[in-house]
Amino acid sequence: MLLKAEFTYRSGKGSHTVWSHPLLPYSLTLSGKDGADCDRYQEKDVRDALKDLEELEKLQQEEDKVEEE
Repeated sequence: MLLKAEFTYRSGKGSHTVWSHPLLPYSLTLSGKDGADCDRYQEKDVRDALKDLEELEKLQQEEDKVEEE
């Protein structure tokens, strides 16, 4: 899901991975192995990050449109 949204990841401590996106000012640290079920709070963190990203992309598109005019 995060890869599809163009997030990148790097290894963290143990089984943790740190996910980031160039448009977001923060990163997500998720525990567990890839493909494993995550905790509910992590699901919320992922949903929130995807929502933030969607809003930022929308703003960026609007700014690009204004610059073109």
